[in-house]
Amino acid sequence: MTTKSSLFNSEPLWLENRQGLRHKLSYNVQSWVFESGSLTQRLRNYYGEGIGVKIMLQHWQTPFLSERRLLKLPEHKYSLTREVLLHLNGRPLILARTIIPESTIKTARSNLARLGNRPLGEIIFSYPKLERIAMDITLIKLPTWSPLAILEAGIDAPIWGRRTVYAIAHKQMLVSEFFLPEVLRDI
Repeated sequence: MTTKSSLFNSEPLWLENRQGLRHKLSYNVQSWVFESGSLTQRLRNYYGEGIGVKIMLQHWQTPFLSERRLLKLPEHKYSLTREVLLHLNGRPLILARTIIPESTIKTARSNLARLGNRPLGEIIFSYPKLERIAMDITLIKLPTWSPLAILEAGIDAPIWGRRTVYAIAHKQMLVSEFFLPEVLRDI
């Protein structure tokens, strides 16, 4: 079964967040990768309320192999996959890919299935018992990105990202975020 992605030609390679990895990253990259709060809120604090969400893909499908393994999902179990571009008046800031299993959506009372153009962080950081379970880091080179991602986000160099397993009432989801040059320059 093929996993569709508007962001990737192939699944990115991820590094487990181990001690010492942080020191290999520039200060700007560290600042975003290790941000413990909502990235949406951080963007709004800096840029104001003009942060927009462009949905690039949203449908039920089988996640990538490493995503299924991380979330302990069966091979043929569908999850809601959402890929978006966070931008400021068209200026690309962050690309994101979210995998939300059906059980997590049920626990969150379907709020996660009806996000529309609202940022995910706006919803999940409103849950009082949101847990951060694990985080991985990646540096994605140009050949891994899809032509659409390259065009929409203006990608012309390797891009740092993180993926975080969050849990709402012990039901997990995976949020991957990729920090575009614009956001690393500004903040």
